[in-house]
Amino acid sequence: MSKLPIILVIDDERQSQEALRRVLGDEFQVLTASNAEEAENVLDQEMVHAILCDQRMPGMQGVDFLRNVRERWPDPVRMIISGYTASEDIIAGINEAGIYQYITKPWEPDELIRTIREGLRLWQLQNASAQASLDLKVAPAMLESQVAQKTSRLKRAHHFDRIAHAPHSPLTEAIDMASRVAAFDISVLITGESGTGKELLARAIHYNSPRGTKPFVVENCGALPDQLLESELFGCKKGAFTGAYEDRIGLFEQADGGTIFLDEIGETSPAFQVKLLRVLQEGEIRPLGARLTRKVDVRVIAATNRNLEQDVHDKHFRRDLYYRLAAFPIHIPPLRDRPDDITILTKRLLADTARNFGKTVTHLSPAAMALLSAYDWPGNVRELMNEMQRMVALAEAPIIGPELLSPRIRHRQPTASASQPQGQSLREQVDLLEARILAETLQRHHWNISRVAEELGLSRVGLRAKLARHGLERPD
Repeated sequence: MSKLPIILVIDDERQSQEALRRVLGDEFQVLTASNAEEAENVLDQEMVHAILCDQRMPGMQGVDFLRNVRERWPDPVRMIISGYTASEDIIAGINEAGIYQYITKPWEPDELIRTIREGLRLWQLQNASAQASLDLKVAPAMLESQVAQKTSRLKRAHHFDRIAHAPHSPLTEAIDMASRVAAFDISVLITGESGTGKELLARAIHYNSPRGTKPFVVENCGALPDQLLESELFGCKKGAFTGAYEDRIGLFEQADGGTIFLDEIGETSPAFQVKLLRVLQEGEIRPLGARLTRKVDVRVIAATNRNLEQDVHDKHFRRDLYYRLAAFPIHIPPLRDRPDDITILTKRLLADTARNFGKTVTHLSPAAMALLSAYDWPGNVRELMNEMQRMVALAEAPIIGPELLSPRIRHRQPTASASQPQGQSLREQVDLLEARILAETLQRHHWNISRVAEELGLSRVGLRAKLARHGLERPD
């Protein structure tokens, strides 16, 4: 824009007009009107870039006026400024009047200027692009293309084939069950220890279902007290409880048409379980403080690390809610029961972490891999991910040796019964087994080279050569 952008302020209070003129006058050319008729006269004569309109005006509401503006003067960025935040007004403004922003009183000067700048930047971009409409909406064909591309990327990123596991892993059964149920609109209960990847499997179910183009929202039910959890999920009206400063749209309503993932469902109280059961039975929610209910169409995927069947037996979890949620149960086994998955997961996590950290780490030494494979991973995949991030952050060479492992892993006694990872060459498996035997023997003899060499039938020189080849170094 070669000259100051023109802002039209519409407010029936002269004091409000002057306050806005003082705040905006240094950066914008501010025109004012006290009612809809005056504003229309300005729009007929001036090339207005943005409209800042009060919601409550004599004769005509702000949303109604901007709806008319949208039809007659579609170019300006339309904004409402009001001390009232009724959700019905906001929804009408967005859906019917094409309003860019709903600004509440009292407004902060810096925030108001920033909002107008962003709106004018959008005005510039839309006028500069022949592809974009002048009504603040992308052309339908472009929008459809963008949505299709984004949906395709999400489906590829969350396809069941992207879940790392060995060919004969116990995880295969869970993935197969999830892929079968994805197409059917029924509730799923995913069980398993913390860190096993329950949310990852839930996302795969959603993005490979008929609801895959709709929202996927997540709530950790164990992190909030009942009242806040109810507000988060079902929404609330302003003033419904202490701290409810504005209307809130709940996650069930945000997920309408899509999927909601309720993690740690077993941590909810009996009182909340009753309210959730009603939502699942009736397919409708009632925000806190509201009189009317709202219909929602949401698929529920729940997850827990608890034994809900035992909790039902012990009267800690409602039986009727359990059967509503567990229409299709899926169990994810812990990582310690999936030793073949550790090598595959490690390679993928190492590559992803190195790329994200901008480091040239390429692989782990056989000794480091042997120690990782021998560890039982009580924190499951999440703990393995944290360990990979730690090692990559510390690494100063392309190959990570065992000296970078956390002490709890480096000094743990490997189990002789640990199975060998599948899908590797004979040489790789032999190297891994040799490194594991060396690491175990060294730990047992507290790195006494003479005793280790004697037990393994090696010379001291031969033993040191093998230690160097496998990158085994004595820990500090």
